[in-house]
Amino acid sequence: MILSRKFAVLNDMLNHYFLDFRSALKQLHGADQYHGEKADIERERLALGIRPKKPLELFQDQSLRRQLLTIIVLNMFQQFSSIGAEANLWVPYLSMICVFAFILSFGLGPESPGVPKLPSKSLLLAVWAACIGGTFQYGYNVSVINAPTKAVQSFINETWMERYQTAISDPMLTLLWSVTVSIFTIGGLVGSLVGGTLAIKCGRKGALLINNAFALLAAFFMGISSPTGLFELLIVGRFLTGVNAGISLCVQPLYLGEIAPRALRGAMAMGTSIFITGGIFTGQVVGLKELLGRDGYWPILLSTTCIPAAIQLVILPWFPESPRYLLIDKGDERACNKALKQLHGAARYHGEKADMERERVNALGVKPKKPWELFSDQSLRWQLITIIFINIFQQLNGINAIYFYADYVFSEAGIPQQRIPYVTVGTGACECMTALTCGMLIESLGRKALIIGGYSLMAVWCICFTLTLTFQEASPWVPYLSMICVFAFILSFGLGPGGVTNILAAELFTQTGRPAAYMIGGSVNWLSFFLISMAFPFIVNGLKQYCFLVFLVVCVMVAIFIFLIVPETKNKTFLEIHAEFQSRGKKRMSKAEGNDGPGTTLLSTSL
Repeated sequence: MILSRKFAVLNDMLNHYFLDFRSALKQLHGADQYHGEKADIERERLALGIRPKKPLELFQDQSLRRQLLTIIVLNMFQQFSSIGAEANLWVPYLSMICVFAFILSFGLGPESPGVPKLPSKSLLLAVWAACIGGTFQYGYNVSVINAPTKAVQSFINETWMERYQTAISDPMLTLLWSVTVSIFTIGGLVGSLVGGTLAIKCGRKGALLINNAFALLAAFFMGISSPTGLFELLIVGRFLTGVNAGISLCVQPLYLGEIAPRALRGAMAMGTSIFITGGIFTGQVVGLKELLGRDGYWPILLSTTCIPAAIQLVILPWFPESPRYLLIDKGDERACNKALKQLHGAARYHGEKADMERERVNALGVKPKKPWELFSDQSLRWQLITIIFINIFQQLNGINAIYFYADYVFSEAGIPQQRIPYVTVGTGACECMTALTCGMLIESLGRKALIIGGYSLMAVWCICFTLTLTFQEASPWVPYLSMICVFAFILSFGLGPGGVTNILAAELFTQTGRPAAYMIGGSVNWLSFFLISMAFPFIVNGLKQYCFLVFLVVCVMVAIFIFLIVPETKNKTFLEIHAEFQSRGKKRMSKAEGNDGPGTTLLSTSL
């Protein structure tokens, strides 16, 4: 009896609220138009059927992750923009770029079906541990040398005076400074040549750990160069940082590509570019006058390269060797299973293991290839051409020219000279954000779309930048257009060529050819870096702003080449990518043979 009365009371309450609900809708929307709204509300009520969430519960609900992040980021950068506007800094522009990149990456709605699962915490930490002492060092040592330019030149001049009792000549000072800066690229070339061999003999993880010895030695030599009065130690230190960077660029992408699951291989491999840009940005920040950019601090500034090396030596040993290396190169199935479980979890590693088994069967009896053996293997001809082509033009696409002109553009836009270093930090932050954005987009848009789109946009900005530089003094607002072109070009580079180029070497080759491919691609990249650093001042002096028309041609050529030759590699196994290149090669041969006569055409069609 009591229970029936409770049900009756509950029923009366529900009827009461239902009547209030209908009357409210009629009052708000009218008796003829409220039915559609009522149906939507009913569907939402049936779908939820739960009490209102508390703030802490939102952070625990994975289905609301993107919506929550979107609200937080948009509100945060709204405040940053207002603060930056009051201080008359570049923060509002950077905030706008960050919000745009975030919306591109995450969208403003819930996760769409088919989006791959998030990587495990162990995998993310392994990527971080590999990158912090790897390509982060490359980016850091590229940018950190810019801050103490005058201080180091003064040190060389003083040392020369003490030794020879005479002031150093300007040409000799320029030569010694040029050697100090450019010896980094020679070290990088040496590192790329030995990196593949180290990765085969010591393993991917072992090679990364051994590589830290070069960074620690470099920090030691550069740190004692000032107290000992030996500028030669500074040159030796820069050479060793180059060796460290060359090995990192060869081995680290190899490691990331082999530990990542197929569905997230592109996003994980983007760690290479993200940490390069993060290193550049960190070097720019640490080199500011407020931190270690003062004249007397330059030995400490250059010695800070030991910090990422020490961090990696402490953290990376806790993570496993590449499972592919353990299974295919070493034949250690037990260690491979253990590594896969640690990286992907006991419930999710079986699919990756099956892919590795197929690749191992395909590679039975085949030893890791030497670099020169790749040139003689006809089945790898187009993969090798692709790697060489994209690595050469990654350095020749105009990004170096953009940075060369950046200070001039910023000064013409009216930015005070003392604030230009802070705006330069903004370009580093911009490049870092685009690398992060590329990492978030690469699994949804694919590698091919990003790299073609990046080069195409860079071609457009080359035209715009040439025009704005040509008519720089025509109107007061033209320098601001040039400034926009600088940031737009950097954005386009980071979204495509800067991020995707390093991934393709890992995906276009199977296990036996991958280390040699990285050696070849890295060597070509470092040689191009060295040549462009030597020839670039002459190109700019000769062509002025019209040098961007040369870069325009380069960008268009690379975009066309990738569109015609390179297949999409997203969510494909290494064997599937290799088979696609093989089938494309056969189609080209069939077409070539078909041009010889009708009989051949019929035969090739039948086959």
